[in-house]
Amino acid sequence: MKTSDFNYELPEELIAQTPSEKRDESRLMLLDKVTGETEHHRFYELVDFLNPGDCLVMNDSRVLPARLFGNRLTGGAVEVLLLKDKGDGVWECLTRPGRKTKPGTELTFGGELNATVVGEAEGGNKLVKFHYEGIFIEILERLGRMPLPPYIHEELQDSERYQTVYSRELGSAAAPTAGLHFTPELLKKIEEKGVTLAFLTLHVGLGTFRPVKEDEIENHEMHSEFCQISAETAEKINRTRANGGRIVAVGTTSCRTLESAALDDGTVPEYSGWTDIFIYPGYKFKCVDALVTNFHLPESTLIMLISALAGREHVLAAYNEAVKERYRFFSFGDAMFIH
Repeated sequence: MKTSDFNYELPEELIAQTPSEKRDESRLMLLDKVTGETEHHRFYELVDFLNPGDCLVMNDSRVLPARLFGNRLTGGAVEVLLLKDKGDGVWECLTRPGRKTKPGTELTFGGELNATVVGEAEGGNKLVKFHYEGIFIEILERLGRMPLPPYIHEELQDSERYQTVYSRELGSAAAPTAGLHFTPELLKKIEEKGVTLAFLTLHVGLGTFRPVKEDEIENHEMHSEFCQISAETAEKINRTRANGGRIVAVGTTSCRTLESAALDDGTVPEYSGWTDIFIYPGYKFKCVDALVTNFHLPESTLIMLISALAGREHVLAAYNEAVKERYRFFSFGDAMFIH
């Protein structure tokens, strides 16, 4: 299957640069995965399309304010983006300018935080050891900025708008954006309807934005991300399945975590580990029945995943309709419910 099979024309002005004024007032397209039929709604109406006995599974990962701006001790500005905690104060980072941050380079960020480039990692990334007093996460909260996706050029006024209202486990380099539409009030209504709420964790890496460069999608090497499912969440999912309810994943991150952990019979055990699962058409879903998701980049692994669930032709037709109807796309854009 060709990467170009997942292309569509998107006018640049439809790429959302800011969040909608109210989280749950973004638009919601319904897509029937069997017939390809679509309907147009608002996100707060999602409660009407969930059934008592369903289980809504959400990713509670919280985005690190992982962009640091500082200087090299020898002079000159530097930008460091934290990617992966390697332990003992060392992080794998993306640095700019990369050629001026060779191993041995000393960095400072406002005097409160200092660092040394101690090595190199794959893809030109650097290993950076941080020196500080106190709690690193608290220093990051003060000094760091949100690592917004490369297609967002506006400055974010309120950093909490790039966090889900239920985020709690710090560790992502990007938000699990399908969850940005939920409010506490909407979640309460969904729970009152008899839908079980369950949480898992997948720490989103920047690899989620990495383009597929292979012509044949089967040759693409998927990035690896850490995920875990608690015994409590596994029990909720398995009880829902046993009682005939649907497993509704919120976002491709929740979907990939569930499908990585699921056994052949669709049950989910307690789980902790790294996943590099690549889901594309032909994949047989073991656990996930329905999906809440945003509108994704052309030729991305994410549009390939939803095409596996709803069929490539149905998905591309729905995307073309979304363009025609002037939906907002990508991280701060509108949503789709595939059922």
